[in-house]
Amino acid sequence: MASTFKSFALVHVPRDHNERADLLAKLASTQRRQQKSVIHESLHSPTIGQPEGVGRPKVGCVDGKDTWVTPIQRYIQDSYTPSDPKEARRVAREASKYVVVGQRLYRRGFALPLLRCVDETESEYVIREIHEGICGTHIGRAGYYWSTMRNDYMNFVKNYDKCQRFAEGHKAPPERLHSIMTPWLFHKWVIDILGPFPIALGQLKFLIIVVDYFTKWVEADPVATISAERVKHFLWKKIVCRFGIPAEIVSDNGTQFASKLFMSVEHPQSNGQAEAANKVILRGIRKRLEEAKGRWADKLPQVLWSYHTTPHSTTRETPLCLTYGTEAVISVEIGEPSPRMTFFEQGNNEEELRANLDLLQEVREIAHIKEYAVKARVAKKYNEKLIPRRFSVADLVLRRVTRRGEYNKLSPLWEGPFRIIEEVGKGAYCLEQLDGKKVPRTWNAISLHMYYS
Repeated sequence: MASTFKSFALVHVPRDHNERADLLAKLASTQRRQQKSVIHESLHSPTIGQPEGVGRPKVGCVDGKDTWVTPIQRYIQDSYTPSDPKEARRVAREASKYVVVGQRLYRRGFALPLLRCVDETESEYVIREIHEGICGTHIGRAGYYWSTMRNDYMNFVKNYDKCQRFAEGHKAPPERLHSIMTPWLFHKWVIDILGPFPIALGQLKFLIIVVDYFTKWVEADPVATISAERVKHFLWKKIVCRFGIPAEIVSDNGTQFASKLFMSVEHPQSNGQAEAANKVILRGIRKRLEEAKGRWADKLPQVLWSYHTTPHSTTRETPLCLTYGTEAVISVEIGEPSPRMTFFEQGNNEEELRANLDLLQEVREIAHIKEYAVKARVAKKYNEKLIPRRFSVADLVLRRVTRRGEYNKLSPLWEGPFRIIEEVGKGAYCLEQLDGKKVPRTWNAISLHMYYS
């Protein structure tokens, strides 16, 4: 290129003296507000006029009826006031909050400068589009206003099917805590299934557990499979043949208890006695196992023995004492003799055992009173969080999803709707599907949610 010129010179220009050229070079990609040396033109109005006949018509409503917008807009534009003096004063007072721009009424806002006022027919479209349109699910404020906006939107969301099915639901209890008490020992038992465990000898991998509400006595049996017949056989062998026929057996709504042989209320919290025993037994098995996890069934008798000879937190007595009237001799009393082993007299042993049996009824009554006091304190604390929720016959409700195996993180939390056909009491209800098919078992209010349609 140098050969095309007769002569040329290269002159170094410092950066400070070349600032304007640098700004012009960068202007296409960047723009700084602080660059006051660059000339900007601000347009305060359109450079071209609007063609005639184009624009929003001045008609306020399609059907010709006055809306809440009409009197305020007419007052601002034409100084028109209603014939009713009270209504005229109200319109004049409210008009100061509004302004008309381009034949549209706007309300002066706090979050946004102007909020576009819409009538009843437009508000329905605005709610639906903001809630479920391409803009997302009710995110932020869109800049619209009408007089019943809050109430209309709350009603729309309350009746929206997807919002109801994916709602978290109330965490507070809907019903007062009804503590389960029993008048005498072996009157009421609670049953539960623990497992699956590592497969033990004989293909054992489940554990059936029953707990007596009065004495806290536990019976458990490892099994290979769970079925209604297997549970029935366990109850006959471990409960009926040893302690007599119980008045009640409480269980959760597991499939093994859902046959005609068993019936229970869907409320897992009522199975808390068995859940507490499950934790103790599972903790004891874990501590006794090392690498051979398949030997858990062999360690079960040791865990039950430890549980039966340990005072319970509510009764302050051991289950073995409340059941048989005396404390068992544990292994440490043989290795290091305790006072009762040191001063044991064979001749007086039978007399002392009879005395223990005479005092056993008092021991049981005191334990029963202690348990009642503990449950009363728990109920008082529980009821402080109570938010009553009751349903009536023929109400439509959603039920918390119970088929966890078929659902994932993106699945709805509620299923239904179902219709309530009977109020059993203490927060329990009988349900049916909308086609009239009855839903098995009863369901607690904590698992139900009112459905609005």
